[in-house]
Amino acid sequence: MNRTSHDRHFSLLPLLVVLAAGFSVTAQAQSLVELFSAAKGYDATYQSAKSGADATVARGAQARAGILPTVGLSAVATQDGQPSAINATSSGAQSATLSASQPLYRPGNWASYEQGKLQADLAQAQLLAAGQDLVVRVSQAYFDVLAAADSLTFLRSQKAAVAEQLASAKRNFEVGTSTIVDTRDAQARYDLTVAQELAADNDLRVKSLALDQLVGKNGTTPKPLKTPLVLTAVQPADVNFWVQQSEANNPAIKQTEIALQVAKLETQKAEAGHKPTLDLTGRYTSTNNVQDPSALPTGNQASIALNFNLPLFAGYSVQNKVKETLALEDKARSDLDGAKRSVAQGTRTAFFGLQSGLAQVSAYEAAEASTQSALDANKLGYQVGVKINIDVLNSQSQLYSTKATLAKARYDVLVGGLKLLQASGILKDDDLQAINAQLAP
Repeated sequence: MNRTSHDRHFSLLPLLVVLAAGFSVTAQAQSLVELFSAAKGYDATYQSAKSGADATVARGAQARAGILPTVGLSAVATQDGQPSAINATSSGAQSATLSASQPLYRPGNWASYEQGKLQADLAQAQLLAAGQDLVVRVSQAYFDVLAAADSLTFLRSQKAAVAEQLASAKRNFEVGTSTIVDTRDAQARYDLTVAQELAADNDLRVKSLALDQLVGKNGTTPKPLKTPLVLTAVQPADVNFWVQQSEANNPAIKQTEIALQVAKLETQKAEAGHKPTLDLTGRYTSTNNVQDPSALPTGNQASIALNFNLPLFAGYSVQNKVKETLALEDKARSDLDGAKRSVAQGTRTAFFGLQSGLAQVSAYEAAEASTQSALDANKLGYQVGVKINIDVLNSQSQLYSTKATLAKARYDVLVGGLKLLQASGILKDDDLQAINAQLAP
C-alpha cells in the first residue's frame, strides 16, 4: 500500500532529529582512549594511589638500613684559661671521633629487611588496582553520558512523532473523522514526553559534569558507537577459568598474600627478642691538647670490638609479643581466605552478568524489530480506521523505550567486559583499544 506524503514526513522527522543530534555530538567528540589518558594525569584518586605506592616503596627501602653499616663523626673543642690574671695561662683540647658499626647477627633486622622487600610488591599491587579501577570508572562515566544522550535523543524523536500525531488528531477532529478523545490522548502523551525530556536533559547534564570532573576537561563529548556494533561472546565461556585467573592475578588477593607474608616475618621479629645480637664496631679518635702555645702535643687512638648481647629476661614482653604476632598472622590468613572468596564471587557475578547482558542485547534487538513492525501496523490501522490514536501512541512509546534500553544494554556489555577483566586481575590500559575501535570515526 502506498503511503502519502504526510506519512513520509511523519516517519522522516524523528530520523532527522536523530541525525542532527548525532552530527552535533560527533563534531568535536573525544574517544575513550583520549579521555582515559586525560584522566590518568588528572584524577585525584589515581594520583593519590600513585603517590601512596611511591611512599610504600620508599618505606620498604628504609628497612635495608638495619643490615648496613652505620658511620658517624663527632667533634669536641674546649678552652679553659684566666685571661685577666698576670702571666695568664690557658689550656684546651680538640678531639674528633669517627665511629662505625656493622651488624653481624641481628635476626630481627633481617626480618625487617625481608618485609621491606615485600613493600615493593605491595606498592605494585596497589597501583595496579588503582589503574584498573580508573579504567572502569572512566569507561562507566563515558558510556553513562552516551546512554543519557541516547535517552534524550530518543525522547526528542518521540516528542516530534507525538507532536505530529497530535496535529493529525486535531485535523481529523476538525473534519469529523475522529473524536476529541484522540486529540486529548495525543495531548496527554505529548505533555508526558515533554516532562520526560526535561528529566533526560538534566540527567545528561549531570552525567557530563561527572565525566568532566573525572578527566579534568570542560565540555567533554564522547564519541558514539559506530553501527552496526559487533559484540563478541565471552571467551572462554567457562566461569571456572575466570575464577582461576582471578585467584592468580587479582591485586586484592596479592595484597592480602603479601600481608600474610609480612605477618609471618613479624612473628620472626618478635621471636628474635630471645636471640643474641652481635655487632662489629670501630672507633678512631684524634685529640689535640693545648697547654702551652709553644707546644702542641697530639694523640690518636683506634679501637675495634665485637659487641655481644644476650637478652635474659624482659618481663615477659617478648613472649606476649610473640602471642600478639601469631594472632595477627591468623588474622592475615583469614583475611586472605575472605579476599579469595570475595574475588571469586565477584568474578562469577561479572561473568554471568556479561553473559546475561549479551543475551539481553539479542532479545532487545528482536524486540526493536517487533515494536517497529507493531508501530507500522498500528499507524496503518489508524489510517484505515481499525485502530485508534492511543494505539499508535503506545506503539511509539514502546519503540523508543526499546531503543533506549537496547542502547543502554550494549553499553553495559562493553563495561561488563572490562569489569570481568578487572575481577580476573588482567585488565590493562590497552584493553580500551578494542572498545575505541568500535567508536564512530
